[in-house]
Amino acid sequence: MADRVHVAAAAVVDAKGRVLIAQRPQHLHQGGLWEFPGGKLEPGESAYQALVRELHEEVHLEVEAARPLIRISYDYPDKAVLLDVWRVDGFRGDGVGREGQPVRWVPVESLAEYTFPAANAPIVNAVRLPDRYLITGSFESVEDFADRLQRALTAGVRLVQLRAPTLDEASFEALAEVASGLCRAAGAALLLNADPMLVSRLGVDGVHLNGARLRACRERPLGPERWVAASIHNIEELALAQRLGVDFVVAGPVALTSSHPQSEPIGWDGLRALTEQAAVPVYALGGVGPGECTRAFEHGAQGVAAIRALWDAPNV
Repeated sequence: MADRVHVAAAAVVDAKGRVLIAQRPQHLHQGGLWEFPGGKLEPGESAYQALVRELHEEVHLEVEAARPLIRISYDYPDKAVLLDVWRVDGFRGDGVGREGQPVRWVPVESLAEYTFPAANAPIVNAVRLPDRYLITGSFESVEDFADRLQRALTAGVRLVQLRAPTLDEASFEALAEVASGLCRAAGAALLLNADPMLVSRLGVDGVHLNGARLRACRERPLGPERWVAASIHNIEELALAQRLGVDFVVAGPVALTSSHPQSEPIGWDGLRALTEQAAVPVYALGGVGPGECTRAFEHGAQGVAAIRALWDAPNV
């Protein structure tokens, strides 16, 4: 196969939470499908330089604020690509197709209604996912649980994993009902660290597979309308999760944690090694919090997942 084509692409998000997408011309590879604007790097260009140039040339936008979002290598039967995707939250311009291509500003939640090239599927997920993933921690009562969760939601958390391994099935289900109501009211997604059958029964947003459930699965446990996530610690578990077709993973621990003192940290370099091999968004976990989001972005991660830093913090 020919050399991998390095492409810089942008998820441009406006103040209304809409994303700019463009339709590929019919005569091009994957013609007729929708894509995130961008193009091939020219000799000597960095990905960021190509991003700035392509957005100006294609859709008349000037980049003012951007950060790495996700890098995806993908092999089509006739072409190999490396998609270097950036999230652009600050820009000037109107976002028009300067080359005659149709463009649309689409609400993030509506992206799934458009057909993208296969390589773009994890990018769509990365755009839909926030940069913080709350994992619920200890609590003294159901009222205390609800207060802690509501505080996090009020502070802007929009992705929650209900993890309560010491509860019996009936107590966990009752707690899931409480969490579901609070998350639904806040517009947040709720994933259960539990049997996927419970997710279907309660109608919540998805499942988070711990190590045991990940190894026990032989196929994706839920349909594409729900999130499927998994915890991983190494390349082998990442490969297993991706074979199942998970939507994102949580990798770690990045640093030593008091909750899992026996776990050997993978470090930031270890996280980078995993994100370079990942074909899905990756959250950094373990000894990290919102203050490490920028560092996580720089190492290829979607953001951070945390228990204590998000669950116990007075201001998330």
